[in-house]
Amino acid sequence: MELAVEHGLAELEVEHDGTRIRVVREHAPPATAAPSRPESPAPARPEGQPVDRGEPNVPSNLVTVEAPMVGTFYRGPSPDAAPFVAEGDTIKEGQVLCIIEAMKLMNEIEARVAGRLAKVLVENAQPVEYGQPLFLVEPRR
Repeated sequence: MELAVEHGLAELEVEHDGTRIRVVREHAPPATAAPSRPESPAPARPEGQPVDRGEPNVPSNLVTVEAPMVGTFYRGPSPDAAPFVAEGDTIKEGQVLCIIEAMKLMNEIEARVAGRLAKVLVENAQPVEYGQPLFLVEPRR
């Protein structure tokens, strides 16, 4: 159970000497330290709308592509292959931007907006959390 909580897993199955244990959680929150004070939830934002993260040097007209799940972020289809996209590339809606490996499944993450890839925010082969920003896209007008 501690592994599921520590890594934010929704499901964990372990088999040892013919004994199988399966733990399923209804809600798997991101594996982060609990805040010292309650925080008010951020207002909901429609998918594909510009995001203002309050970060300096990030124009408010950029759209963020967020991780739809917890897993490992990969920029390309294999370790020795070129990345799907690079900063400055023109991207199309539906184009594969990266892969997130979750529970040994490779999930292609597609662009939901066409435009120019302004920034890659995650290093290759790094763990990502649900809702974590992965890319910033300057939408085509």
